[in-house]
Amino acid sequence: MKDSEIVALFFAREETAIAETSLKYGRLLQSIAYNILADIQDSEECVSDTYLQAWNSIPPQKPESLSAYLGRIVRNLAINVWHRNRAQKRYNPADVMLEELGDIIPAVAGVEEEIDANELARHISKWLRALAAEDRIIFVQRYWYALPLKKLAAEHGSSANKLAGRMYRLRRQLKDSLEEAGITL
Repeated sequence: MKDSEIVALFFAREETAIAETSLKYGRLLQSIAYNILADIQDSEECVSDTYLQAWNSIPPQKPESLSAYLGRIVRNLAINVWHRNRAQKRYNPADVMLEELGDIIPAVAGVEEEIDANELARHISKWLRALAAEDRIIFVQRYWYALPLKKLAAEHGSSANKLAGRMYRLRRQLKDSLEEAGITL
């Protein structure tokens, strides 16, 4: 079923919208949540909450890309659960991924910081578009979809150590680009 047909089901308040969404995007959403949380039960809960949020937000929202819309919801929910679990002192592999970017991208606190965060987001998007396709893909897979280095390396025919070095160089390039643009961190 096409995304537009699924969105139309949401607008018609047809419960089959959830079933069709699950059928088409359930595995993707589960993968995103699991890559962040490394816990099946928490991941399943995030996916279920994603369907609920989609049900409550469509309408009035009419996403052009349903996969991106759902991916953003599940990712944000998983990160919230990750923070909750981390506060309870549970170890999680996402710690490593978030720490890698923590030195480059600061947390947002207030209105001024929110404006700065929007400028930062625009600059990162511009930087990503300027990268070679493969670098852009691995950067997004690592830091948006939270794929573990070993899995990412296997998918791209590389060793984990070689890919870790490549990711380090990409993070340095991003940091240098941000500094050149006068974006203070």
